Amino acid sequence: MARILVIDDHDTLREGMTVTLTRSGHAVSAVRSGQDGLAAYRKAPFDLVVTDLKMDGMDGIAVTKSLKALDAAAVVMVVTAFGTIETAVQAMQEGAYDFITKPFPPEVLRAKVDKGLELASTRKQVERLTARTDAHDTDAALTHGNLVGDSEPMQRLVSNVLKVAQSDATVLVRGESGTGKELVARMLHQRSPRRDGPFVVVHCAALAETLLESELFGHERGAFTGAVKRKLGRFELADGGTLFLDEIGEVPASVQTKLLRVLQEKEIQRVGGEDTLKVDVRVVSATHRDLQAEVKAGRFREDLYYRLHIVPLTLPPLRERPEDIPVLARHFVAKHAVRVNRRVTGLDDSALRALARHAWPGNVRELENVIEQALVFAEGERLTDLDLPSHLTATGTSRLDAGLPVLQGDRPLPDILEDLERQLIARAYEKAGGVKTETARLLGIKTSALYYKLEKYGFLPRETPPEEG
Repeated sequence: MARILVIDDHDTLREGMTVTLTRSGHAVSAVRSGQDGLAAYRKAPFDLVVTDLKMDGMDGIAVTKSLKALDAAAVVMVVTAFGTIETAVQAMQEGAYDFITKPFPPEVLRAKVDKGLELASTRKQVERLTARTDAHDTDAALTHGNLVGDSEPMQRLVSNVLKVAQSDATVLVRGESGTGKELVARMLHQRSPRRDGPFVVVHCAALAETLLESELFGHERGAFTGAVKRKLGRFELADGGTLFLDEIGEVPASVQTKLLRVLQEKEIQRVGGEDTLKVDVRVVSATHRDLQAEVKAGRFREDLYYRLHIVPLTLPPLRERPEDIPVLARHFVAKHAVRVNRRVTGLDDSALRALARHAWPGNVRELENVIEQALVFAEGERLTDLDLPSHLTATGTSRLDAGLPVLQGDRPLPDILEDLERQLIARAYEKAGGVKTETARLLGIKTSALYYKLEKYGFLPRETPPEEG
């Protein structure tokens, strides 16, 4: 239920809007003049204001300007006749979010009001998140972008990053998977004299040998089957900036040789090309492997290793800085709550104790995934241990476990899975406030697929699903 203020000096129209919106479940206050509307708003702000454009005394434009001066977050819709649409547009320039042309059917009014209330809700949520994030930043953590932590190892790392960033030296970032090596690379770039240049990322492990070479150095038209036009490589795209080579330990020997040449000579050749091109690129690489062991095993060039290893930076695993777990958890709540569950504002002590007991083999990435999952199922304003996955809790149970059907011999697996799917859809539908596009996004499915499932489980009457946009 929302609080809505209707301002209109036409009795019939004012009463009609009041009845329509009241039947929709809203608390409606109706007044005859702009002055009375402002007086009512000053007593207690409304979620939405609907005001007529043409009124004696203070008109709708003046009402809109006064309301926005009183409350910059005020959500205002103006009602106008067909011949005064230009004036309605002027009202929107003064801050109104929309207008409605009379005469209008009740369903159009309801749709426009729903749109305004959604806007009002979004603005409030952004304000809450901003306040929460500001409080979090003021609280404690040493935060540089998303590199979060106030433990001694992280303070030392950040100090080294800030020093190294000012040079143009090649940097090798070492650390286990999930520790945040790309964040270090981004921080190096953002704090360097190259900050206004491009920051280009190559995930070396994700590309086959032939594709990796073309991706790094580019190719000429006709260089190989499928090369229908010239392609610029990542080194060219990163010219004047920073190139981050993630998982450099996965690069095959043939590409290692070409990388060494780039680092030594600062020049490249496109695949299938003859021209030599100069590039001005700072290279930051990262790996979870022990490159010295790879060199001894003959899988990594020693000369390339020393070219990459001019300045080494090592990210500590999360188990070696447990004091950072609470501040990281709060950071991820603030980061994901606005998208997943806007109601949640923090974590209680039971959740923090459960997080502190875990060894975190997946490091910071695992912690972020746990927090995001917990937000999906959280029912209160603060995460508790019941919201966390069961393997993190002392009792080995969670809210998700509580909703799981009991496995019994007389129920086939498809029925159990269908029951679980229905419960998850119901939860997401409720959390999204019945907004189908948001429900589909929370579930990670297409809107058309959601319609079929909502109909299947009786949430909607049978109807034709919308086409995907």
